[in-house]
Amino acid sequence: MKLRSLLFVPGDSEKKFAKVEACAADALILDLEDSVAPERKPYARDHVASLLDAGGAPDWSFFVRPNPLDSRMMADDLAAVVKPGLKGLLIPKANGGADIAEIGRMLDPLEAAAGMAAGSVKIAVVATETPLAMFNLGSYTPAHPRLVALTWGAEDLGAAVGATDNKEPDGSWTSPYKLARNMCLFAAASAGVLPIDTLYANFRDPEGLEADCRRARRDGFLGRIAIHPDQVDIINRCFTPSEAEIAFARRIVEAFAANPGVGTLGIDGKMVDIPHLKAAKKTLASIA
Repeated sequence: MKLRSLLFVPGDSEKKFAKVEACAADALILDLEDSVAPERKPYARDHVASLLDAGGAPDWSFFVRPNPLDSRMMADDLAAVVKPGLKGLLIPKANGGADIAEIGRMLDPLEAAAGMAAGSVKIAVVATETPLAMFNLGSYTPAHPRLVALTWGAEDLGAAVGATDNKEPDGSWTSPYKLARNMCLFAAASAGVLPIDTLYANFRDPEGLEADCRRARRDGFLGRIAIHPDQVDIINRCFTPSEAEIAFARRIVEAFAANPGVGTLGIDGKMVDIPHLKAAKKTLASIA
């Protein structure tokens, strides 16, 4: 599943969905949680269910962010939206792998009732939104069969610890949130799932978004959350390997295939070894 760009859309807004329906995001996340006022949640649930009932074959993957597991609303959310066309869930405020196992058990009978193949609905997790979650990032390994991605968030975590801000004067993350970002990246790598960077809040700053996406890809992230359709093309471009990168990755894979049992090779005057081979395979997998 390609998840370079995941665009949030409030689940109760027909107008906003109509504006983004034809966008180039890899996934649209129809939100039933924080972007929907409490009194609008029943309508949002019904609206998202109706969009799934409408069918069609969009170019993007249909994701839903339900309300948290401990909110007593998730069961109703899942009962409404688990139907053909739903590709995945983005789980907020998860405390660790045990939550994903429980949600998986909730999904099993709903998929069966909807005539869907077992395991059809995949799961991505916002893995750093509670203090307990920070201690449980290793619990996503080994990965649940439904788990496809981990991302991170700063706002709920900051509220939980009582932070007055999460950014330095220059716009960089303060140290607690750098830790959350880094640990999410390592947890995703350990579990063998996609690491997805958090949102870039200033949607009127395309240059800043592009620079930040370049840094994220440099560090190992493979996609990013978007909060405005104008961010999607920038994110897609930044997280898509260049033709030169793809060509070099193919040369590395082909060179090792032609020399079985060799741990080190020279290509273009550069020494490459097994870590380079692993990175090359990831590059090629990202365009599959």
